[in-house]
Formats: sequence, C-alpha cells, structure tokens
Amino acid sequence: MSRDIVTFVIGGLFALILLLGSVYSVDQRQSAIVFQLGEVVSTVEEPGLHFKLPLVQNVRFFDRRILTLDAPEPERFITSEKKNVLVDSFVKWRIKDVKQFYVSVNGDETRAATRLSQTINSSLRDEFGSRTVRDVVSGERDKITLAMRETANAEAQKIGVEVVDVRIKRVELPVEVSESVFRRMEAERKRVANELRSTGAAESERIRADADRQREVILAEAYRDAQRTKGLGDARATDIYGRAYSADGEFYAFYRSLEAYRSSFKDRSDMLVLDPGSDFFKYMKRPAR
Repeated sequence: MSRDIVTFVIGGLFALILLLGSVYSVDQRQSAIVFQLGEVVSTVEEPGLHFKLPLVQNVRFFDRRILTLDAPEPERFITSEKKNVLVDSFVKWRIKDVKQFYVSVNGDETRAATRLSQTINSSLRDEFGSRTVRDVVSGERDKITLAMRETANAEAQKIGVEVVDVRIKRVELPVEVSESVFRRMEAERKRVANELRSTGAAESERIRADADRQREVILAEAYRDAQRTKGLGDARATDIYGRAYSADGEFYAFYRSLEAYRSSFKDRSDMLVLDPGSDFFKYMKRPAR
C-alpha cells in the first residue's frame, strides 16, 4: 500500500507540474508570443488564461502600454538659413504588432527606441532644414510635429510599433546664435524707434503749423469782427451825438464842457495853464446862462 501511495503522489506531482507548465496568464497590459523550439507558433492579444504544450513551448510577454522616448539632451539641427537650433522633443509609442516587433528588433525595447530615435532625428533634420528660424520657433511648429508623426509612424510600422504622438518641447538657439539674434533684434528695434520718432516729430511740426495757421486766422477774424463792431458802435454814437445836438445844442455844449472839466480836474495835482478869457471857462463865468 505504501508503494502505491508513493507512486500516486509522484504521479500527482508530475501531473501538477505538467498542468502548471501548460497554463499561463496574459495581463490586459501585455501581449504574448508562444514559441516552440525557438520558433514563433502564435501570438496572444487577449488577456486571461491560456494553454500551451508543457516543456515544448514557452511564452514571452511584451508590454503594450504607451512608452515614452525622451532624449536626455537637446539635439542640434540646421535651418534653411544655416543657423543652428537646439531642439528638445519626445515620442509616445507602443507595440502594435508583437510578432513583427519580435522579428524586427528581437523584442528589445531599447533597440526599438534607438530605431525610432534615428527616424525622428532624420525627420527633424529634414523639416528644420526647409524652414527658417522664425518658422521653427513660432510659426509652423504644428506642421512640423504633424509631418514628423506621419514619417515616424510609417517607419515604425516596419518594426511592429505605432507612434502615438511626437511633440517638440522647446526650440532654443545656441548661445552664439542667440547673441547675434539679440543684437540684430536690438538694432531693428532701434531703427523702428528712430523711424517712429521721426514720424512723430514730423507730425508734431505739421500739427503745430496747422495750429499756428488756425490761430492767425482766428485772430484776424476776431480783429475784423472787433473793428466792424467798433465801427458800428462809433457810427451809432455819432448818430446819437448828432441827434442830441440837434435836439438842444446849448445843453449839449454845456454837457460836453462839464465832461471836459471832470476829465481835466481828476486829481488835486492836475494843473492847467490857460488864458482866463478862454472859452474853456465860459460856463464858469456865466453859469446862469
């Protein structure tokens, strides 16, 4: 009995080992390739429990999540103006065809990243080489990233991966180029400022001349109106004097003499040297009249 039990236990353990060796689990974040004697038998995309031949077949798992390829240092590229720029970019990619991925790069993510990096650098070199510094810095970055993604994705499919996104984080000028650009920008700003100052000075002179002309016109018109009003007033005063004199000449002469006396003797220090028989004193000599 004991020998049968031992045999049963050994057989059970062997069956358990065979069962464990024939079952494997694929995570939802993974894909798997089943190999038989080193040859690819099948690929598994669906998560869950799967079976294989024990001892003959083996399984290798691959991560299907989105991976990031980020260059440690900015790359130097040349624009159409023969200016150097430093470009910092990153790529989002993932395994799309696990069998092609294994055949192309032996399932090595590092090798795949190297291939993608070379493709992206080549695409960047072509895109930046056909554009100016102004275009790559501010004008056409979206067009560049779109072209890079299309080119990189076309090359990536050859190794069984998919490029999800390509982005340019920043574009900078090298120090020597930056100083040259800044000097040129400073000179341009000075030129624009001088031009604006000249335009402002010319406009100021034009406004001042126009204001002086309007002032002269206003003063001339005011003087003309004043003279006209004064002439009308003098004419009316003369008319009033004439009518008053016609109404009572003697009273008018008397009134004018009183006005002359008042004007002549305004101050105690006023002094007149006249002949006592002058007509100026006629109303003082004969007030009754």
